Amino acid sequence: MSRRTTRLLTAAAAALLAITVAQVPLADAAPAAKPTKADSAATPYMGWSSWSLESTNYPGVNPIGPASWLTEANVIKQTDVVAGKLKSHGYNYVNVDAGWLGGFDGNARPLSNATTFPHGMKYLGDYIHRKGLKFGAYLAVGLDIRAYNNGNTPIAGVKNCFTRNVVYSDLRTTNGWNSSYKIDFTNPCSQAYINSIAAELAGWGVDFLKLDGVGPGSFQGGANYDNTSDVKAWNTALAKTGRKIQFVISWGLSHRQADVWKANSNGARVETDVECYCDTIVTWNNSVKQRFTDVVQWIPDAGPGYWNNLDSLDVGNGQMDGISEAERQSYATLWAIEAAPLYVGDDLTKLDPYGLSLLTNDEVIAVDQAGIAAKPVDQSSQQQVWYARQKDGSYTVALFNLGDATATVTANLAQLGINGTAKVRDLWSHKDLAAANGTVSASLPTHGSQLLKITPNAKDNAPNPPGDLHAVAASGTTAAGNSVTLAWDPSFSGNSAVKSYEVYNGTSRLLTTAGTSVTVASLAPSSTFDFTVVAVTKDGKKSLPSTKLNVSTADKNGSINYEGEAAVNLVTGGASVNDCGPCSGGKKVGNLGGTGHLSFPNVWAPKDGTYLMTVSYVDGDSGRTAQVTVNGVPFRLPMAGSNDNDWGTPQTVVVPVTLKAGGNNLVEFNGPTPNDYVADIDKITI
Repeated sequence: MSRRTTRLLTAAAAALLAITVAQVPLADAAPAAKPTKADSAATPYMGWSSWSLESTNYPGVNPIGPASWLTEANVIKQTDVVAGKLKSHGYNYVNVDAGWLGGFDGNARPLSNATTFPHGMKYLGDYIHRKGLKFGAYLAVGLDIRAYNNGNTPIAGVKNCFTRNVVYSDLRTTNGWNSSYKIDFTNPCSQAYINSIAAELAGWGVDFLKLDGVGPGSFQGGANYDNTSDVKAWNTALAKTGRKIQFVISWGLSHRQADVWKANSNGARVETDVECYCDTIVTWNNSVKQRFTDVVQWIPDAGPGYWNNLDSLDVGNGQMDGISEAERQSYATLWAIEAAPLYVGDDLTKLDPYGLSLLTNDEVIAVDQAGIAAKPVDQSSQQQVWYARQKDGSYTVALFNLGDATATVTANLAQLGINGTAKVRDLWSHKDLAAANGTVSASLPTHGSQLLKITPNAKDNAPNPPGDLHAVAASGTTAAGNSVTLAWDPSFSGNSAVKSYEVYNGTSRLLTTAGTSVTVASLAPSSTFDFTVVAVTKDGKKSLPSTKLNVSTADKNGSINYEGEAAVNLVTGGASVNDCGPCSGGKKVGNLGGTGHLSFPNVWAPKDGTYLMTVSYVDGDSGRTAQVTVNGVPFRLPMAGSNDNDWGTPQTVVVPVTLKAGGNNLVEFNGPTPNDYVADIDKITI
């Protein structure tokens, strides 16, 4: 049983026995050619988008009903401000979101609303282009039901193709609102139809297309909501126009199809709408904080050609935005460090001075445009450190206090791969701070942040120590013994990657590997290992060791599974045991969070130590965070979701836990607050 909240949208080896190394082999065959994209999207795009204003209930914005703000005249006003105040800082897109559509022509192609856009879309595009800006448009995926016309509408540019040839005979619906018929791309008429719309958009001078309601995602899953073929078709059609048209898909896409999204679009939204659909544009709890969890699984995907989309950046007017100045800065900081597109959703004619300063801080914009997405050191608490190494050897480091009271946040520089002294600059205040050696700290207000550029003092071109050493998998069997898969950040000597890495247990070198992940196998049972990694250049220079990773192994009987539904466990409050075919034992525990609580009371460890716990869970939402309590000590455990409403397919996450010798360890799962839901739990493995 799962719970989720959906929003109805307005628009629709001292003890080693032996060491073996397992690495991924190189593929024998050459990879298939990547699809051509209409726009290279070398950097994250910047601009303005209309939806935030269309969505809000803020007094006076939508005077005659939902989305009534959207008119040609209002878009022109925003265009003028982009050109006058923001263009010089890199903002160059003006994107018209849902609400411009007025109907369809005789070939089932979209037409603008003649009342609100009296001069048509080409006129608007021409106006935007004359300002030196780019023009963006919006469509929902599928064949709009209103364009079907009993299947009798001919498709432009081809013979013997009608709308009835484009869809399935049973007229199955698709997209996040079920407002379109699903397109059958086994019929060549379907690609011809998409081509005809792409050609129309190009004729209007469109430079950007947002395709919305795409699945799997948008809280939808299953065959009817698999729009991967639509995305491929649209990519093909846009490239065929010969016009540079950036192509972004929305909303809350499933990461399970990330390879398709990356190959066929310039970006996918990682979460639902940022807007709160309330009397302001956003709120912290409804709009911003969840993205700190949900973006994490997408971080490795970001790069030239494809950027993770966090949605609109609504920080320009504090009263209308509905969040504090500290929250506005943290909001903008997360977007920047994630190399996310920076598109403002505010009324640009009413920017306040603080909002304008946030949007035009060129040092922060440079972080975004560098295109290197930051990652968290860990998310076990509300005080978090996120970081990324830049191409020039400096580090972008963001300190976040996501808690509800003032708190100190400290970055351990060695964990990031920084040794010795380093220069520190505060990018928001444009100030150089005192040099750092070992740590940097800041006292931050509720939901506050600090964004730093940290530049290590280079010495004799020695490589930096590998950062973020952690375990990504663990197992133990009677026959093969224990194994741990380690991963770490790459190290550099100057701007050159190092040649190899040496993995140690204490002072004993275990192995050498060329990659940044390795499985150390046949580890002795009931033993403790202190792993470190040292980087080595091609001329033999070595880095200082990474920070230490302490791991204890299972006993000779191997890993132990603890089923969530086991009779010995305590399933209390609103939690319940439910069927789950693919889950271990065919069951899972759901409805966790709120009053729902799951306790594993008899977890065994052969000795005191830090063990790796693999949590098998199910989350069809975008991601959820559990509070895990081990022997009375709580920590937060974010769990990545599938975002496709699939509540039957387990995923796993590995986390270190401190256990006492014996079988009385207590492991509990609940929500961090009474309002937080938790993923369904299949089992844990120690």
